[in-house]
Amino acid sequence: SASPVGRSAAASRRPALVAAVATGLAIASYTVVDGAGVRAAGSALGYVAWLMLLQSFVIPAYAVATRRGALLAQLRPLWIRGLTAGALSLAAYGLVLWAQTRAPLAPVAALRESSIIAGAAIGALFFKERFGTPRVAASALMVGGIALMLHGG
Repeated sequence: SASPVGRSAAASRRPALVAAVATGLAIASYTVVDGAGVRAAGSALGYVAWLMLLQSFVIPAYAVATRRGALLAQLRPLWIRGLTAGALSLAAYGLVLWAQTRAPLAPVAALRESSIIAGAAIGALFFKERFGTPRVAASALMVGGIALMLHGG
């Protein structure tokens, strides 16, 4: 039988496990929705344009409603970086959607999520985060899985 200390350690890890599973389900859901949507639309550009058009009202309206008078002061020092990041994000999203119209969904989804490796490397290089054994193992596992998928393993 497990000791009370062992059970409390396992219980303390439960929220992280639940969050990881929920994140995986969310990623799988938006990947399937995007894949089906872009294929039904017939055009990655058209699909992205409609999504951006719909979001272009909701997100700013929410910001105005929740931040009121502070919004402009908060945006002023960051607007160039914000627009640049937004444009790059839109381009990356558009490329992923375009790839989903040209290739099977699973390899595109795997490559899309491989950005996690780049994020971990950026964290290690620029923010001095540890890139220890768990991150190396996870990165190797992800790269191996992508390689198997792309080469029909």
